[in-house]
Amino acid sequence: QVQLVESGGGLVQAGGSLRLSCAASGPTFSSYAMGWFRQPPGKEREFVAAISRSGIMTYYVDSVKGRFTISRDNAKNTVYLQMNSLKPENTAVYYCAATFTRYDSNLYTRPLDYRYWGQGTQVTVSS
Repeated sequence: QVQLVESGGGLVQAGGSLRLSCAASGPTFSSYAMGWFRQPPGKEREFVAAISRSGIMTYYVDSVKGRFTISRDNAKNTVYLQMNSLKPENTAVYYCAATFTRYDSNLYTRPLDYRYWGQGTQVTVSS
């Protein structure tokens, strides 16, 4: 069982930055591929970024490439999402997710690929 707790959300003006953190419980964090998703108001949950077990591979939705960076610190059981140049359309509840994988080459972009989810953290970007 893995428990995930997000933090770092808040209210920021357009053009600003936030860094989200997701702390995971359990001794085998490095066995899990991780992802960030978001759910804008009134919309479906959507993929944002993914990172492989070791962090060597990452993948982003096109709309955040060059602005968002996913990273992880396996010694601290934590995954991060650095968000720069934020836009009002980035307003959403952001969720981190984890799934066990045997291979460091695996990345996952679909919500159904992830077994464990955090409770979410609100990010609001004002214009």
